[in-house]
Amino acid sequence: INAEYMGFEGPGTYKPRVEERIEEELSATIIKTGEALKVRAISEHIDRTGVFRRAGEEWLHEVSGAFIPPVDEEIVEKVSPLILTPEVGLHLEATKDFTDRFGVKRLAGQRWLLTWKETEMYLPTPNETVISRVSLTLVLKNQYTCVLNVYANGKPQLGKKEIREGPCSFFLNPGESLERGIQDAYVLGDDEAVLLQAITAHESKEQKQKVNPGDRWLVYGPGVFVPCVSVVVLERRKSIPLALNEGIYVRNTLTGKVRVVAGTTYMLSADEELWEKEVPAIVEEKLQSQGAAHTEYSEKGKGKAGGPRDKTRLVTYKLPRNALSQVYDFKARTQRMIFGPDLVQLGPDEEFTVVSLSGSEWLPDRPTEVTPKVAGRIKSLFIFLGPDTLSDVMEVETEDHARLKLQLSFSWFFDITYGDEAGAKKVFNVRGAVASVPFDTFHRNSARIISGAVFGVKNEKGDPKDKLVFNTNNLTITSIDIQSVECIDTRTRDSLQKSVKLAIEITTASQEAYARHLAEEREQKAKGELERQLLADKSEAEKERKVLLELQALSAAIQSTGASKAEAKANAERMTIEGENDVTVAKLQAQARKTNLEAELRVEQNKRSAELDYLTELNKLEIDRSKRMADIEVNKFKSSVQAIGAPTIAAMARAGPEMQAKLLKGLGLQGYMLTDGNSPINLFNAANSLTGGGNE
Repeated sequence: INAEYMGFEGPGTYKPRVEERIEEELSATIIKTGEALKVRAISEHIDRTGVFRRAGEEWLHEVSGAFIPPVDEEIVEKVSPLILTPEVGLHLEATKDFTDRFGVKRLAGQRWLLTWKETEMYLPTPNETVISRVSLTLVLKNQYTCVLNVYANGKPQLGKKEIREGPCSFFLNPGESLERGIQDAYVLGDDEAVLLQAITAHESKEQKQKVNPGDRWLVYGPGVFVPCVSVVVLERRKSIPLALNEGIYVRNTLTGKVRVVAGTTYMLSADEELWEKEVPAIVEEKLQSQGAAHTEYSEKGKGKAGGPRDKTRLVTYKLPRNALSQVYDFKARTQRMIFGPDLVQLGPDEEFTVVSLSGSEWLPDRPTEVTPKVAGRIKSLFIFLGPDTLSDVMEVETEDHARLKLQLSFSWFFDITYGDEAGAKKVFNVRGAVASVPFDTFHRNSARIISGAVFGVKNEKGDPKDKLVFNTNNLTITSIDIQSVECIDTRTRDSLQKSVKLAIEITTASQEAYARHLAEEREQKAKGELERQLLADKSEAEKERKVLLELQALSAAIQSTGASKAEAKANAERMTIEGENDVTVAKLQAQARKTNLEAELRVEQNKRSAELDYLTELNKLEIDRSKRMADIEVNKFKSSVQAIGAPTIAAMARAGPEMQAKLLKGLGLQGYMLTDGNSPINLFNAANSLTGGGNE
C-alpha cells in the first residue's frame, strides 16, 4: 500500500487499475551522442545496470537514447561534453575518493591536468569538478620561461622552479605558474655580455666550477644565453667604445677604488660598475656651455647649452689657445696647471679651480658703451693670457676740482712662459696723478698724464715708461688709450662746450674762406678751358660738315644708277627662275607618271603570280586528295578481304550454284531457266532438256 513504482513504459496503451493511482506522467529525456545525464538516487536501490546505489549518490547515465528515471532516481541536470583541443586543457579536482575513467585512483582534493592526449571529449563525473580551462603555453625559439611549483611524480613540488627553453609547448599543471611570463632569451653579440649573480650554491656551467650565493660573473657573447634557476641576471652589458679623448669612470665594487679608462673599447668586469662624478653647479654650467676663447670673459659669446651630461663619462673641457687652467686633486692634495690649447681631463678625485674675475655688463643695444667693472662678475674655469684689450670707466677730479669721467682702454697680457703658474688680476689706480694737475692742463695733455700715471715716468722730462708689470702675477700693461673724457660737473661741461664751440666756429670760418678761394680759382680755369674747347669744336664741326656734303652727293649718284641696274637684274633673275621652275615641274610630272605605271605593272605581276601559285597549290591538293582516297579504298578493300578471309569468299562464290543445284534436286528438276521474254531463247532445246530428250 502507498508504494510507488514505474507502472507502465511506452510505447503502448495503459489502462489503469482500480488499485492504482497515477501520480505523475513522465516524458523521456533524450540523450544525444556524447551527452549524459547526472542522476541522483532518492533511496537505496539497484539501478538498471545492476549497480547498488545509496540515497543521495550521484552518477552519470551516458547511454544515448531516451531515458525515463525510475521512482528511486531523479535527473539533476544534463551534462554536455567538454571539447579538448591541442590548445586547450582542463584542470580537474576530485571531490571525494574515486577511480576516474582512465583507471587512476583519485583522492579527495587531488588536482590533475587533462589534455587532448587522454581524450578529445570529456564528461566530468559528479565526483570531480572542473577548476578551469587552461591554454597551451607556447615558447618560441630564443625564448624561455620559469615554471614555479613544478610537478614531479604527479605531485606539486612547492617552491621548486624549472627553466623551459623554446621551442616547446606545454600545459601548466594545477598549482603551476610562470614566474615572469615568457621572456626573450639573451641574444648576445660579440660586444655584449650578461652579469649573473648566484642565488643558491650550484655547479656553474659557465664558470665550470662551484659557485656560492652572491658570486658574480659575466657570460660573454656571441651566442644565446638562457639563465638557470640558480642565478639572477643583474644587467645586460655592452662594450663601451671610447675614442682617444673619451673615457669613463669605473668603480671596483670590492675595493671602492675609482679609476679612469680612456682611449679603448672596454667591457666592465663582474666586480666593476660605472661611477658618476658630481661637480659643482657653476662647473656643470661651464661644461654645458663650452665656447671659444673669449666666451668666458663676456656674455655676448656664450656657447649653447647641450643636453644633460653623462656623469659616468670622463669630464673634459676644451681649453682655448693661450689660456691657463688649474686642476686640484683633493686626494693627493696636489694641483696641476694646464696651458691651452689642450683638452682638460678630470681624474676621479680632481676638480676645476673656478676663477672669479672682475667684469662689466655688456649691453647689446649699446655695444660701444662701457660700464664700470664689478668684482666677481665673471666666473671661469681658466684665465686668458692675452694679449687683449680691457676697457674701464672711472671718475677723477683735477686740481681745480673739475670732475671727469674717463673711459680708458688698456692693452695687456700675462708675461709668462709655457709651464709657469700665473693668475690675472685687474687693478688700476690713476686717480692720484689726475688730482695733481688743473683741468685745462689735463684737457690739453690728458694722454701724457694718464700714461705717466699708469706706466710711471722714466726721466726728469716726465716721459712715460713703455709698460707696466705686476710682479705678483706677471700681468703686463703695454699701452693705454683714452676713448672718451666727459665732464661730470654741469658748469665745467658748459664752459668746455662753449670753448669747443668757439674753436669749431673759428676753424669752420677759416676752412670756408679757404674753400671759397679754391672754388673761385677753379671756376676761372674752367671758363678759359671751356672757351678754348668751344673754338676747337666749331672747327672740327665744319670739317665734318664738308665731309658729310661730299658723301651725300656720292650717295645720290649711286642711288640713281643703282635703281635701274637692280630692276633689270631682278627681271632677268625672275625669268630665269620661272624657266627653271617649268622644267622642274615637267621633270617631276614625268617621274610621277613613270612611278605610277611601274607600280601598276608590279601590282598586275604580283596578282598573276599569286593566282598561278594558288592554282598550282589547289591542283596539288586535289591530286593529293585523290591519291589519299584511292589509298583509302584500296586499304578498305584489303581490310575487308582480310577480315572476311579467302575461304569465306570462296564459300560465298559457291553458295549460289550449290543452292540452285540443291533446289532443283529437291524439286526433282535437272535444270531450269527463268526469262521475261525479252531475250530470245531456243525453246525447243529447252523443252527437250526438260523432257529428257537431250539425252538421246
